[in-house]
Amino acid sequence: MNNTNLLLSIAVLGGTGKEGKGLAYRWARAGYHVRIGSRTAEKAIAAANEIKEMLGDGVSVEGMSNLEAAHNSDIAVLTVPYSAHRDTLESVKDELKGKILVDVTVPLVPPKVATVQMPAAGSAAQEAKQILGDDVQVCAAFQNIGHDHLLGDSEVECDVLVTGSSKDARAETIKLVEATGLRGWDAGPIENSMVIEGLTSILIGINKKYGSTHAGIKITGAQHQ
Repeated sequence: MNNTNLLLSIAVLGGTGKEGKGLAYRWARAGYHVRIGSRTAEKAIAAANEIKEMLGDGVSVEGMSNLEAAHNSDIAVLTVPYSAHRDTLESVKDELKGKILVDVTVPLVPPKVATVQMPAAGSAAQEAKQILGDDVQVCAAFQNIGHDHLLGDSEVECDVLVTGSSKDARAETIKLVEATGLRGWDAGPIENSMVIEGLTSILIGINKKYGSTHAGIKITGAQHQ
């Protein structure tokens, strides 16, 4: 465990789902304080206890409401379904001022989840930026990682593209990516998030067509720094 990260608290908002629990597991294992948030604190507490049972003593994972998690964090990560995206952001908006929000949401519209369907703002991350305003730096990351890769200790054959509203925010987000054991790439401004979010639907379609759950992306031909 890397104890140099213990001063940083991460709120995983909507963290009781599979993606949220997987990310919380990876960050807790790396030594971060993790605050799992949910609309109901009981669900968040249950998810936190599940992770603590998997990792044993010495990890810092707590469950609480989304509002409490956002308040008690240095950086927040949003892992809700798109249907809950706006409501969740509006409920924690004031608690996120001056912080970075990493938006993991993909604007999937059932039943056609293998078809790219972007919102009017251009992407979920751009929509989050519109809702939260200039007081919050918004990044997008982890859209192309299957949850089944995260809740465990195996190496993940997939890279993470990071877009965001500032270079500094992207750099901080890439640190979180690397703490999960993945390789992160600065993919530019938040406007580029529409391509990355849309790619998720393409990967879902590839999985369905070829009988897999593991389709992902790898950046080749560039030297990672």
